[in-house]
Amino acid sequence: METGGILEFNDHGASGSFSRRRLFRGAFIAGSSSLLTSGCGMRTESSSGAEGTTIIASSASAVADTAGGKVRGFSRNGIHTFKGIPYAATTEGSARFLPPSKPRPWSGIRSSMYYGPTCPQRPRAGWLNDEIAFLFQWDDGQPSEDCLRVNLWTPGLDARRRPVMVWLHGGGWSAGSGQEQPAYNGENLSRRGGVVVVTLNHRLNLLGYMNLSEYGAKYASSMNVGVLDLVAALEWVRDNIANFGGDPDNVLIFGQSGGGAKVSTLMSMPMAKGLFHRAVVQSGSALLLGEPERNAKLAAAVVAELKLGKATIDKIQSVPYAQLLQAEAGALKKLEPDFGMRCGPGMPVRRGVLSPFGFGPVVDGKIVTRHPFDPDAPAVSAAVPMLIGTVLNEQSPSMTHVELESMTEDEMKKRAAERYGDHAEAVVATYRRAFPDVKPVELLSRMFSVRINAVAQAQLKAAQNAAPAFMYLFAWQTPLLDGRPRAFHCSEIPFVFCNTDLSAFATGGGHEARTLAAKVSDAWINFARHGDPNHPGLPAWPRYDTAGPVMVFDNTCEVKNDPDRELRKAVNGALS
Repeated sequence: METGGILEFNDHGASGSFSRRRLFRGAFIAGSSSLLTSGCGMRTESSSGAEGTTIIASSASAVADTAGGKVRGFSRNGIHTFKGIPYAATTEGSARFLPPSKPRPWSGIRSSMYYGPTCPQRPRAGWLNDEIAFLFQWDDGQPSEDCLRVNLWTPGLDARRRPVMVWLHGGGWSAGSGQEQPAYNGENLSRRGGVVVVTLNHRLNLLGYMNLSEYGAKYASSMNVGVLDLVAALEWVRDNIANFGGDPDNVLIFGQSGGGAKVSTLMSMPMAKGLFHRAVVQSGSALLLGEPERNAKLAAAVVAELKLGKATIDKIQSVPYAQLLQAEAGALKKLEPDFGMRCGPGMPVRRGVLSPFGFGPVVDGKIVTRHPFDPDAPAVSAAVPMLIGTVLNEQSPSMTHVELESMTEDEMKKRAAERYGDHAEAVVATYRRAFPDVKPVELLSRMFSVRINAVAQAQLKAAQNAAPAFMYLFAWQTPLLDGRPRAFHCSEIPFVFCNTDLSAFATGGGHEARTLAAKVSDAWINFARHGDPNHPGLPAWPRYDTAGPVMVFDNTCEVKNDPDRELRKAVNGALS
């Protein structure tokens, strides 16, 4: 069946079985050059005025039922879009720091055409850097504690049971939203794959993860209400997505950076079992979480900064958010020496180390019952296939400092020593043998990687000998800013969402990026549909095993066996 010139799929793909016939049909677009442009290039929000684009916003169209009441979205070229639908009640006022509850039902038809509120958070430091702001084009929305909202894109409001792809945004546990990057828009991915795409907001930072359990039974879950929000959102998907043409029995969760940490954490949570059936972790493999005692110590310091105690703790529910942030900053400043080395971006997560962003989820034994992937892959999600990977240059030092492109070998070694101490010489020597011809700044960018955790997660999943794991490395480097950002943290997201033109400020747009986006997005689509990312537009992609096969995404895609074994060994030796 075709809609708007894009092939849709008649198979449901809900079971774990794999059919090559169905897989070929699910990936047909990747092999058809005539459809590449319309699949990943032309139909974007930024081209709403282009010839052939039709938006329909009418009381008689794009109306769907939810458990809370009817909602109305809008339609464009066969894709129905709904935004800002409450999946839980407001967490303002007396509901602050408490578990999410069902949304209050409404009468009539709720207009749901624009994004709902985002979780309050600190001002984004990146706005102060013109080049970073140029690359990411952030939209931080309107902050409010009434932020538990979902957005979705679907090809049909019918009885079809399409795969559902639920995106969990990045930003650690402290920042971000389901709309913050243009790449998060799900319209092109929904159209290309015949899938339902969902993004969402949830509580962050101290609103989602401050341990107030010592101050009263009502706050017993306060250290993990942010992940309870994620569970509530997935329960909303389970209960409502069939009304939007989706299959509640074929749900994929995928996320990048902090979103990958959320995916990793949900994999370990018994209460999330059965709410998703595939999982993708992009540059965010969380092996370990914090301990409740450390979180409680920081929470106690925040409470002290607010001059509250057990008898007056309920006043914290009416403290203005800005005042909460100020108290957290004061508490962190006083406690930092007690927490030792803090995790820098791209560093492997170590047990007992406080997040550099303050609060995050903890193992409490009830909501989060264990560390995500330590000491092994969680049994509760053994049946869930995983796709795991990173980008080549998670951190590119010259991304916003052009002078670092001329970094000398000695300067590179000095910066490496700041990370790896006495082991820096051995680490640098190993990387230089592997990459003898790259510039010092490029070598440094490859050293500062999160790939150690990603490989460890894939190894643990494969060792479970149940559902498969697949691994990738995204190596395509943007031509913008003279190529200085390289394959930077977040750079694969426009390719996954088929949004390289919508995110042209990050990709440069054009045929090269669009062609690779077709291959990447089809892999994610097929993984959502079948639990296997293979499709005819790529070389055969084996499941991860002791040989360590990795799909390297670039203008020429290829599989390499454990391409960074010696590099990881050197870095692990430095960090052990």
